[in-house]
Amino acid sequence: MIRMTMPEKSNESEAIILVKASPQFSQKNGETVCCAGVDLHGNWLRLYPVSFRHLDQEQKFGRWDKVHFKWRLPKDDNRKESRRIDQQSLEITGKLPQSEKEKFLSPLIKTSLDKEYQESKSLALLQAEIIDFFYERKEDSEIEEELLLYKKAVDQSDLFAKKVLPKTPCPYKFKYRYRTDDGIRVGTCQDWEIEATYFNHKKRYDEKTSLDYIMNTFGKDYPEKGMLLAMGTHSRYPETWLINGIIRLNEIKQFSLDF
Repeated sequence: MIRMTMPEKSNESEAIILVKASPQFSQKNGETVCCAGVDLHGNWLRLYPVSFRHLDQEQKFGRWDKVHFKWRLPKDDNRKESRRIDQQSLEITGKLPQSEKEKFLSPLIKTSLDKEYQESKSLALLQAEIIDFFYERKEDSEIEEELLLYKKAVDQSDLFAKKVLPKTPCPYKFKYRYRTDDGIRVGTCQDWEIEATYFNHKKRYDEKTSLDYIMNTFGKDYPEKGMLLAMGTHSRYPETWLINGIIRLNEIKQFSLDF
């Protein structure tokens, strides 16, 4: 008699963080950040919901940090990499050394998203040729919808949350046009760094100067120095790949890929 092995519904894991996407608002969870990392066996894990601004200072992880956490399988997300984490259990346990980054990333790099989707995967580290980088202003209705979600999140939050939640969504979408083995694609970039850079520059400069800086940094400087795209599928549209993060190859000095 063959005994069927049921998948674990909860456990503890340790992973190296590679992705921290832009904060998103929801009426249920307030402001949350979708993060992703790779465990010590080379498996992708999607960690959510993380209310990053509510983490204790010693819990606020960044890219390359090794984190330990408790998790359970979500009921509303069938993507096999997704884990609903116990935020209070988050603990930074170390950091991936510079000398180990190339060895750690190399097995993860893919050149086809179609192949990853066919294998029921929803996270991937993509080597692609960057053709173009551009921005689009969001429709007024889209901004109004985000503002409404923000207001609902704030109304349901405590006083501390009201002080740390941002007052307005980013009015722009930033996109890459890129080429893979599957052909040419266009994807919205949700890397937190882009929106954070925009808001930081807007504090000191006008709109045009801030956008020019974004275009030069993410559209010219990063592609010229080399970059990988951390990709993830949309929970409601599994065939749609989003750019969740950017990993610059000039951060990994000994990295040598043939682009």
